[in-house]
Amino acid sequence: MRVRVEDYRREAGSIVIANPNAPTGIALPRAEIAQLLEDHPDIPVLIDEAYVDFGGESAVPLIAHHPNLLVVQTMSKSRALAGLRVGYALGDTGLIEALRRVKDSFNSYPLGRVAEAGATASLRDEAYFRESCARVVAAREAMTRELVRLGLVVLPSSANFVFARHPARGGSEFAAALREHAVLVRHSNKPRTAPYLRITVGTEDDTRRLIAATVDILGDE
Repeated sequence: MRVRVEDYRREAGSIVIANPNAPTGIALPRAEIAQLLEDHPDIPVLIDEAYVDFGGESAVPLIAHHPNLLVVQTMSKSRALAGLRVGYALGDTGLIEALRRVKDSFNSYPLGRVAEAGATASLRDEAYFRESCARVVAAREAMTRELVRLGLVVLPSSANFVFARHPARGGSEFAAALREHAVLVRHSNKPRTAPYLRITVGTEDDTRRLIAATVDILGDE
């Protein structure tokens, strides 16, 4: 369930990787991204860091030495501004200029004044941002411990969700059972992901309800 940079050692027009990954939450260390860039110096490499603030290692410092690297981030996740649709790209001057030329020809999502005001306010309150991220990370680790205690296998996550499975319960079956307890999780019925549930980190009450429902479901075995 991990991205392996050696799998990308082949001809390609560009490379796009989400880091931390969705839906697993697993993060590649910066050193592996650097290796990927060394392997492909002549094509664009885009790293989507939507979840990086929850424990990933950003590739932004690599931009200075790799003009083909484009890092994209969003304010929809860690800054809780999903409704404003604010995102941005970081990269070498030449790459950003090329991106702007393309963007201006068809971009249908310009930022309005409300989005600009919200994004600016978020950037100014760095202390709250860091505190909020820390709360999510602590809640994720607490939820992981409880799920593991109940026998689930939980992949190491650096996002605001976990990817988990139960050895004796199929993903679809488990998701349906949780739904009957009014707990909604995401399930993708694809070959590699079918056994797993993607469970978002919520409030303490959300986690208590999840764990209580899981205990009740597993108690039926």
